[in-house]
Amino acid sequence: MTSRILERLDALRPQAPDTPLAQSLLLGFDTETTGLSATKDAIVSASLVLRDPAVGFDGDVNDAWLINPHRHISAGAGAVNGFTDDFVISHGAEPVPTLDIIADAIGRAQELRIPIVAYNAPFDIHMLEGDLERWNLADLPSRSGGSGLLVADPLVIDRFVSHRKGHRTLTATTEYYGVRPHGSFHDATTDTVATLDLLGPMTRLFPEVGALRLDELMAWQSHAFASWKEGYNAWARDHGRRPRSDTWFDGVAGNGAEDAGTPGEATVQDAE
Repeated sequence: MTSRILERLDALRPQAPDTPLAQSLLLGFDTETTGLSATKDAIVSASLVLRDPAVGFDGDVNDAWLINPHRHISAGAGAVNGFTDDFVISHGAEPVPTLDIIADAIGRAQELRIPIVAYNAPFDIHMLEGDLERWNLADLPSRSGGSGLLVADPLVIDRFVSHRKGHRTLTATTEYYGVRPHGSFHDATTDTVATLDLLGPMTRLFPEVGALRLDELMAWQSHAFASWKEGYNAWARDHGRRPRSDTWFDGVAGNGAEDAGTPGEATVQDAE
């Protein structure tokens, strides 16, 4: 099994730690899954898109996979992503070689200091980590030299800088920033490209985001998540809802709890 992205990554040199986010190469990542639990559910499709912001969409390098998860697709997940058990059994690749190459590509990008870009990133990352553990495959840290993950999450960034009300699903957020999808949402490649497209207007409208150095990106987003969580928990207490106790990338974001920064905001599944 080959990967166009891995071939391209092998020709690149590591980015400098002080590279601004607006100028950084990016590796978009999205999954469609059998459900929301990283321990019980599995990935059925995945997409990786390597982007050079100097070229944009026309220069993207894409890989996409359909996987037989050897797990039942829940009714809720199937209604969102359109997959059925019969279809993925008949047409999906086996998990071990497919997950291995996805994780290798992410690990290689991390070695090059190319951030993973995913909308509600902990969900997709933890789903991949759950699958790697289930099939006794090497985890992401061991594939990237043991360093911590370098991630850019437009959901976390948008919550901190826009202060807007309403839904923050990928669909709603792309509409807010004037991003038009290249296809239909809840297709892994369409969602990946749309997530990458969000960073352009975000970095232009909010120069402090575009100027973020790669070596400060994770700390900035951790602070941004903590700031949003403080406001959300105040709202949750006032409305009889359960407060959140997780920190960014310290808990599984896809655990079924509502991912709501304001009343009426989307669930984790809607933000997937």
